[in-house]
Amino acid sequence: MKLNKVLRGILKTAVYVMDQTADQVDRVSERASDLADNAREAIYPENHTLSKVLSFAAGIGVGVGVGILLAPTSGEELRSSISDKVQNISNRVKGRGEEYPTGTEAR
Repeated sequence: MKLNKVLRGILKTAVYVMDQTADQVDRVSERASDLADNAREAIYPENHTLSKVLSFAAGIGVGVGVGILLAPTSGEELRSSISDKVQNISNRVKGRGEEYPTGTEAR
């Protein structure tokens, strides 16, 4: 009977020691993994420049495509309209300059 109690106590102690050892091994393994990840990031930093440039180019492409599909007029009509508007603005600016004397005219 006493031998069973002694053996049971030894087995419980062995199981406890193995559990504690497994927990310590897990903690050391996690720490080593973290150190390796930190070293990898220091040596090979992530560079997102290419993905950002490609995303920007894709956005421009989608915008141009949607603009072409939804444009209310043809390209020639649109260029003519823009040219007319620029010409009108230019004429108004020139006209305003003539209305106001600058005081630099020769007398």
